[in-house]
Amino acid sequence: MTAILAVTVPFFALVVAGYVAAWRHVLPESAIPGLNAFVLYFALPCMLFRFGLNTPLAEALNPVVLGLYLGCALLMVFVTIAFSLDEVVGLKDAAFGALVTAFPNTGFMGVPLLAALFGGAIVGPMIATILIDLFITSSLCIALAESGGATGGARAAALRSLRGALSNPMPWAIAAGGALGAFGWRPAGPLDTTIRMLADAATPVALFTIGAVLWRGSQHAHTRTALKRYLPQALAKLLLHPALVFAVAIAARAAGAPLTNLQITAITLTAALPSAANVAMLAERFGADNGRIARIILASTALSFVSFTLLAWVFGAKP
Repeated sequence: MTAILAVTVPFFALVVAGYVAAWRHVLPESAIPGLNAFVLYFALPCMLFRFGLNTPLAEALNPVVLGLYLGCALLMVFVTIAFSLDEVVGLKDAAFGALVTAFPNTGFMGVPLLAALFGGAIVGPMIATILIDLFITSSLCIALAESGGATGGARAAALRSLRGALSNPMPWAIAAGGALGAFGWRPAGPLDTTIRMLADAATPVALFTIGAVLWRGSQHAHTRTALKRYLPQALAKLLLHPALVFAVAIAARAAGAPLTNLQITAITLTAALPSAANVAMLAERFGADNGRIARIILASTALSFVSFTLLAWVFGAKP
């Protein structure tokens, strides 16, 4: 456990540092989008590109992992919506609540954290989860949120979300790394040094940015949210989601599905990550109750220090 804490404590400490820096205005709010852009368009793609070079495409696009994780994500979405809808929470807010309950912070936090705990081989199955969340889970939830709106309905919203996912550099960086790695190409010289420097910056800057984004989300909340409106979703993200993924994976393997222990560990611990911080910005953009969404993300991030650390220990992390 001490070795695991030696990894998880610095990760969460950087998130806290980013939150405090934004809260105390050491980091101006106007600088947060720039930090986010640096991570999203430069540092994180370089890190994922390097992982992609060493990940066989068959592992990153494993159909069993893709199908299993997709099925669990869809179940989480529809169950969360069913239990959220009432006279206060409408379909739009319920859909974004479902998205934040089913969409883990894999890119900014999960990939570097799990790689540090279990080694680079665990990133392969995680790539499949990133693709599902970017292209399907988010598109579905945004389509549901906009299904009753006057801006073109669910189909138009889903297409806008899909275009957004296609403009995200993360899947393209993974694809480029995987394709070039399949041909045995490796960057060399100044190009390799540049990619490595940007990749090395991804983890600390991404974690710091998460904290700053969490503070920003809380500041732009337009409503006060009762505990019962956000804590159950945060707990569902941290406990129900990984339990569901693990149970389905074990049942699938018992039925003959070719799932390895590493694949089950990867997708279960990915599901155990806190909610993706960028969902708060999506909720704000689409006019949902971003105050509730921000509180779900903040609660899941704070509580995940304990829940994720314990689960990593249960799964035998050996940094």
